[in-house]
Amino acid sequence: MTLVAEPKLEKAEAASLRTERIVELVQRQGALAVLAIVLVVGLVVYDDFRSFDNAGTILVSAAPAALIALGMTFVIITGGIDLSVGSLYVLGGVLAAWASQYGIAAAFAVPLAVCGLFGLVQGLVIAYARLAPFIVTLAGLLGARGLMLALSDEGGTTYLVDPGAFKDFGKGELFGIKYAVYLVAVLFVIGMVTLYRTRFGQSVYAIGGSEDAARLMGVRIRGTQIRVYVLSGLLAGLAGSINAARLGSGVTVLGTGMELDAIAAVVVGGTLLTGGAGTLGGTIAGVLLLQVIQNLINQDGGVSSAWQTVISGTFIALVVVAQTYLAKLRRVASG
Repeated sequence: MTLVAEPKLEKAEAASLRTERIVELVQRQGALAVLAIVLVVGLVVYDDFRSFDNAGTILVSAAPAALIALGMTFVIITGGIDLSVGSLYVLGGVLAAWASQYGIAAAFAVPLAVCGLFGLVQGLVIAYARLAPFIVTLAGLLGARGLMLALSDEGGTTYLVDPGAFKDFGKGELFGIKYAVYLVAVLFVIGMVTLYRTRFGQSVYAIGGSEDAARLMGVRIRGTQIRVYVLSGLLAGLAGSINAARLGSGVTVLGTGMELDAIAAVVVGGTLLTGGAGTLGGTIAGVLLLQVIQNLINQDGGVSSAWQTVISGTFIALVVVAQTYLAKLRRVASG
């Protein structure tokens, strides 16, 4: 009986392993596959979509969202969440526009310092007070938005970016692509190396997988948590800076719902909200996918802004449901 049962058991284990690998591949690369399909549809259906200028528009529009999603990926992989990034984004833009009068270094340094400080405080509270990230970063959202309103006289004052290197950075381009896009690309490469090839990156995955197991492995739980929230704050501030340079002013009405867009892009890219799994490549695909869909809706021209939101929200909901189902299927396949 044992000799007969063992081959059957081995076949079942092999089938389960194949299923797990297929599900993992779909979960990680699903956004990229859907992006490819949507791009083909856009290229075939809309003439204007094929233009180089339109491609540049998509990339420039995606740059701030990509930076925020980059930081959010680290946070979510640890099993956390950061709701403050939308407010930090608009605060960073206002601070950058105000500081531009003192030169390009100040225009980048001031928002990075302030938004990084917000991330540090949030990380310390989450790590040492053991409060839920949702509550802590919700308080950060309100605090950053309040500080922005105080600096801009309740939104009545709009700071303009002074002529100089900072404004030139926002308007400048190389081979038809804005400088900001190259900056985002470089930061994503650095992020990938950090996440996949460093002890810090492995700690991020370990905490999201099981905090108790990570502690037994000697992972510095508190230090890692603090650093991911500092990183998220810094990138949100930087996103606001490059947007202020591009627009030439610190617009105070931006950022509402930006945190939800970032979370959506990260989840669409295959990162689990429960933590422990995710890739920055998937996040890039998620950001671009959402931007391309929005661009295609605009290309059509017959869809009102209200229905655009409905369509985008429905798509995100479907992807989240699919990701949840795949995660359950993967757990079942792994036994």
